[in-house]
Amino acid sequence: MEAAHIRTARPSRDLDAAARFWIDGLGLSQLWRTTGDGSPGGNSLLMVGRPGASWHLELAHNALAPVEPRPTPEDLLVIYCAGPVPEALVARLEAHGGRRVTSHNPYWDRWGVTVEDPDGYRLVLSTRDWSNTLS
Repeated sequence: MEAAHIRTARPSRDLDAAARFWIDGLGLSQLWRTTGDGSPGGNSLLMVGRPGASWHLELAHNALAPVEPRPTPEDLLVIYCAGPVPEALVARLEAHGGRRVTSHNPYWDRWGVTVEDPDGYRLVLSTRDWSNTLS
């Protein structure tokens, strides 16, 4: 299972706003986008990530049967930057629909910056580094 691909899926109110935040703001690539027909399972989808990575973020919207996003303060997507978080990046995220917020857990304020996306989900840009290597 080491080579498994991970997809994180979330509902979105507005895929155009999501694209501005995740692509134009954060700098991820659009991996896939389609407009659904509104039928059951016929969602409009936006998939963002890094080409060749083993993960992506899928945002879904169905205009005929929308699902309201219900993020909590602990629904986090954490990106480990392994160094200072550029203020220019935070400003770009804010200019593209994000909102800098105080983290629910003070740990993330100590070790990074938390920004809400247009749907209210939280992105943490951490100054820390991370490795999945067991020690």
